[in-house]
Amino acid sequence: MSDTTFEKRLNPRAKISRMLRVRPSDGARFEEMPVSTNVSKCGIYFHTHLSYYHKGMRLFVTYPFTFANDPLKSEYLAEVVRVEQLADGRFGVAIRLLMTI
Repeated sequence: MSDTTFEKRLNPRAKISRMLRVRPSDGARFEEMPVSTNVSKCGIYFHTHLSYYHKGMRLFVTYPFTFANDPLKSEYLAEVVRVEQLADGRFGVAIRLLMTI
């Protein structure tokens, strides 16, 4: 058995801090605007105080989010792939971008 850890990600991550707008696709009544911790071509990782997120949850994500009528914004359908409890009481949420909408 080797101590080598294999990287499962297909795309490299970049440490980019940009605001995003996150809403559940199922009509649940919450919305938040967290800041990304890192991003890749197909995913975003962010921290939140909200405990609503769970693996498999579908989201509408606007990234990057600057203001409501920004012509350069992109909207995506995304899926939560991982939720981690962080030491400071927040949660780390990893989402996969499925398609633009």
